[in-house]
Amino acid sequence: MTAKLLGIAPPWTVASVDFDETVKTLTVLIDFQPGSRFEVSGHEGVHPVHDRRPLFVLLDATWPEARKMFRKSPYLNHLPVLSLASEQISRYQLRRSRRDDHFCTSEVAALCMDLAGEPQAAQTLEAYLDVFTHHYLQAKNQLPVDLEDALHQRLRSLAIPR
Repeated sequence: MTAKLLGIAPPWTVASVDFDETVKTLTVLIDFQPGSRFEVSGHEGVHPVHDRRPLFVLLDATWPEARKMFRKSPYLNHLPVLSLASEQISRYQLRRSRRDDHFCTSEVAALCMDLAGEPQAAQTLEAYLDVFTHHYLQAKNQLPVDLEDALHQRLRSLAIPR
């Protein structure tokens, strides 16, 4: 009823109404329905709004060190732990693990982004890792970097237009 009185239409909703008599203040909390899509100035079409921003805590260490850090950090106990099962093999080339299913921190972050429904962010992070690795290996071998190669083109193709 309050939404109709205020002229608020879906996807907007009135989440709560509170009147404080002591200071004579009316507080109306306006929210949007989960899964809503909105027009964004300067961008065509409608775009989703994230109802909750996911938070991932990534331990940047070798696998044995990360396990030790996790066990020795009781403040992390209340956080859910993700088991990331991926069919892909780690593409990280700078320091090799003895296992192909051990990913570098950047690869784990990309898997988390994909899991959070952000495939564009995941692919962009993967592309940045590929470009970084290529630059590092070229510099290590004192070779020039081709800024127009397939890795750089892929990274550019993933850029969000402004």
